[in-house]
Amino acid sequence: MIQIQTEETVTISVDGKSINVPKGLNVIEAMNSVGKEKEVPHYCYHPKLSIAGNCRMCLVEIGTPMRNRETGEAILDEEGAPKIGWIPKPVIGCSTIISEGMHVRTKSPTVLESRNGVTEFLLINHPLDCPICDQAGECRLQEFSAEHGRGYSRFIEDKNVKPKRTRLGPRVTLDDERCILCSRCIRFGQEIVKDDVLGFVDRGSYSTLTCFPGKELSNNYSLNTVDICPVGALTSTDFRFKMRVWFLKRTHSVCTESSVGSNTEIWSREGKIYRITPRRNDAVNDTWMTDSGRGLYKSIESEDRLKAYTMDGLTTDIDSAIQSARALIDLGGVGVLGSAFSSVEEQFLLKNIVDHTKAQFEMVQHLGDGDGLLVSEDRTPNLRGALVNELLNTLPTKCPNLLIKGIEDGVIKTLLVFNEDLSEIGVPLELLKKSVNIIYFGSLRNNTSDQAKIVFPTLSVFEKEGTFVNQNFILQKFNKAVPGPAGLVSDIEVLNRLLLGANDQPGFTHIADLWTKIAESNELLKGISWEKITSEGLMLKQEKFGALNFPETKNLKYKPVAELQAT
Repeated sequence: MIQIQTEETVTISVDGKSINVPKGLNVIEAMNSVGKEKEVPHYCYHPKLSIAGNCRMCLVEIGTPMRNRETGEAILDEEGAPKIGWIPKPVIGCSTIISEGMHVRTKSPTVLESRNGVTEFLLINHPLDCPICDQAGECRLQEFSAEHGRGYSRFIEDKNVKPKRTRLGPRVTLDDERCILCSRCIRFGQEIVKDDVLGFVDRGSYSTLTCFPGKELSNNYSLNTVDICPVGALTSTDFRFKMRVWFLKRTHSVCTESSVGSNTEIWSREGKIYRITPRRNDAVNDTWMTDSGRGLYKSIESEDRLKAYTMDGLTTDIDSAIQSARALIDLGGVGVLGSAFSSVEEQFLLKNIVDHTKAQFEMVQHLGDGDGLLVSEDRTPNLRGALVNELLNTLPTKCPNLLIKGIEDGVIKTLLVFNEDLSEIGVPLELLKKSVNIIYFGSLRNNTSDQAKIVFPTLSVFEKEGTFVNQNFILQKFNKAVPGPAGLVSDIEVLNRLLLGANDQPGFTHIADLWTKIAESNELLKGISWEKITSEGLMLKQEKFGALNFPETKNLKYKPVAELQAT
């Protein structure tokens, strides 16, 4: 696996030029740190997997300063410079760790001829039909064969024909004729998800990737093998031949499946999402994500999607809906059921509404089984955000018992519900029919929205921008990938307009302006602006939450609060 970079550097010579690189890297990563112009081509190497060294594409020439074996002193050449002893043959860069004074040749005639030879062997049985390959546009073999290939073929025999459209599992399809036997997918199953189901059978040019007898590639991380496949061998059954990648727009986002907050990229075109892939963040999810998280975008096209503001079941305009909601709130007796699916910004505005209306507030916790990798027991993306925003002082329970008591006692007359179906969390809707007016905020129709007096359809995480706080208290930004349904405004605009009616504060024109207010009023977020939140996220202080008993979470990158405080 990739070596850990440290602040300590070593000086090496690359193609005759002296450079400083972080200590402990292999040649491939060291050259990547220098820049694209020194990139060492490779197929089987992956920074998060063990070294296989079977593609031989990363061959380079290596030399080290020579020393007298008896005295240990450096041997100098005629000009008084250290004499370099070059290894007689090229070596693979993936398993060669750099050291002080090392010399590397990445552009020598020997290296270039080695790359040409490897490329020629890889293309002997590989179909030369890039225009119809599903991997076109993101294929490493396509790129490197153009840069390092001979430009013509000397092979005149018949190519070996291998299986096509082979089902490896419910979500992965194999075109084995394109496989270059890099073994990335095999090592991923063995080392990351501990699901050893893939392997090679037969020998030589007849080697074929397949599943072990009686098994299939069906774990919840199977599509990561598609991501790391350097060619068009492993493909997503769902995305296969649907869209060329160069037509798609890429947007940084965050997975909302659980509190892990895996970093993602949304691939869309003309307002339609085609796929979601993981984005590398070594502090959160490495380069992986779950298969189940990749399909969350399909909910925005659900038949149950709420697309219009309604009052008493009839469509209305947003101004009338807000005016009516204000009137109900101003009557008093307000209860609020918040949501850990709301963003930090939405929770901040909601807290202002709660404070100024003196509403009874509660949230519920959504728990499930964690998998020890990238799914935590907390199945919400922003429970920690509610703690940071001081909406909560302790962890919520599975049922809003305080709100139920307030309804039974007749204290609550208007109930604001965010992203929750009351019938699923233990609140009997029959209790609310005669005495409570429900104002519902959510994106999908459910029993609660059907009974609500006023419905505010909300935007999904793919249709808005904002931040979440993950299980390690890392503040992470997500961006708008596609527009929401026509006529809907952002959730923070709706909440801000409700807040304007409550305390007549000035509004804002951009989320950056809202963050100015957030940073001014929240000690934990002091000094943070929208622009300062990088794509890797910002670590927040968590000392005040050390006593909270968070759900048991054993994930790939999770660290308990006590351990984070210690570091």
